[in-house]
Amino acid sequence: MSTWRKMRVTVRTLQGFMKCPSRTSCTHGRRGWDRSFTTGPVVHNRFFKDLEKQFSAARDKLVDALPGGQWTPIEINPDLPPERADIVIIGGGVVGWSIAYWLKKKERVRDGVKVIVLEKDPTYSQASTVLSAGGIRQQFSLRENIQLSLDSADFMKNINEHLGVWNEDPVDIQSVGAKVSLLSPTQLKEKFPWVNAEDVALASYGLENEGWFDPWTLMNAFRRKAISMGVIQSFGEVTGFNCSINRVDTVDGETVDIKRIKHVNVRMANSLEYQPVECAIVVNAAGAFSAKLVDMMGIGTGPKDTLSGLSLPVEPRKRFIYVFHCPDGPGLDCPFLVDYSGIYFRREGLGGNYITGTSPEEDEEPDISNLEVDHDFFTEKMWPSLAHRVPAFEKLKVTSAWAGYYDYNTFDQNAILGIHPLAQNMYFATGFSGHGLQHSPAIGRALAELILDGGYQTLDLTALGFERIMSNEPMRERNIV
Repeated sequence: MSTWRKMRVTVRTLQGFMKCPSRTSCTHGRRGWDRSFTTGPVVHNRFFKDLEKQFSAARDKLVDALPGGQWTPIEINPDLPPERADIVIIGGGVVGWSIAYWLKKKERVRDGVKVIVLEKDPTYSQASTVLSAGGIRQQFSLRENIQLSLDSADFMKNINEHLGVWNEDPVDIQSVGAKVSLLSPTQLKEKFPWVNAEDVALASYGLENEGWFDPWTLMNAFRRKAISMGVIQSFGEVTGFNCSINRVDTVDGETVDIKRIKHVNVRMANSLEYQPVECAIVVNAAGAFSAKLVDMMGIGTGPKDTLSGLSLPVEPRKRFIYVFHCPDGPGLDCPFLVDYSGIYFRREGLGGNYITGTSPEEDEEPDISNLEVDHDFFTEKMWPSLAHRVPAFEKLKVTSAWAGYYDYNTFDQNAILGIHPLAQNMYFATGFSGHGLQHSPAIGRALAELILDGGYQTLDLTALGFERIMSNEPMRERNIV
């Protein structure tokens, strides 16, 4: 009862305060006790206006004291990744997002697997995916690459069944098309009259599952679908790992350190903040710079030809793509043509526009410290071959160009998939040397199977693991573009 009485007094007191006019003396409780007060809005607004002026003055003084001026404080990044995840995928290109999609696709319970995709470049301005020519072909020399092409082409034919998102626009991959027809020089000339076939012995013409598509559309389709399934996207750069170490002796008597990642240290984009993310598994899909992550772990620093000296043989290689205009060039029947010289070209939209590129000789590899384009390379190395194969290309004009990075496998120019023997919980999907984009749908599924099922279920890609590097048995792919 006393409690209720107190509550009534409190309410009455509040009502009394609310009835009092501004700057009025009111009496409550004991007689003779006066309390003066001012109602809120006037003083409240004046107080914060004065405070704002003081902060503004202090900021101006600080700006004047700093060299250069135009200083802005470092903001706290609101997009820090979570402190814990099951799987952290490093690399937000098409391969990384494909793996993320397939991991969520295979989970038995919604949110059963917590997946984060880390990408260091929020603008994707230097991402290999979006700087690619976007070709897909099945004309490889290795069985694994042919199978990856076939399965990826089938995925893209039915892309909206896989990557469609409710209430969103359908995915328009704009692809064109393991049937191949072999053409004699005469047949080649009849099929494509604009081709110079004088020095051609045989031509291989893909009838289906080959052509080109928009790389940005494919990557965004994977990303949009994966995020809708619960994948977390975070922009930041990996600066290191916290690892546990297990020292063991091999059968050859070598002592090696086997490392297991416990935390991935992520520095946020445009910030000094960093977030350690505890995780069970890390996927290295960092493309051309995937070897940098291995170096951070201190792997591969031992003597050459030993297990402790087994590094990741992947490095960035710069490749140029040129866009040119030729009004009298091939029309709508122009395929994605790869010349035996290594030069490729394809139609780019309508109106006589084309894109072209090639890989330079080993001793002519360009500087990788930037993505500047060497226009002399086109004039001196490419144009003569283009004009020889297509005489109409004698008259063309380069309208634009760009450069991007291959994640070039120096060992055998093929993908490296699976776990490094010295990194117990880091899975690799790198070293594609130019065909990662076109194989990304099948690669994502393969890595998800390897992680969640413990082995390949659909395509057996065991031969693309680290074992071939350890035993020095390269798998040479003859049809590298």
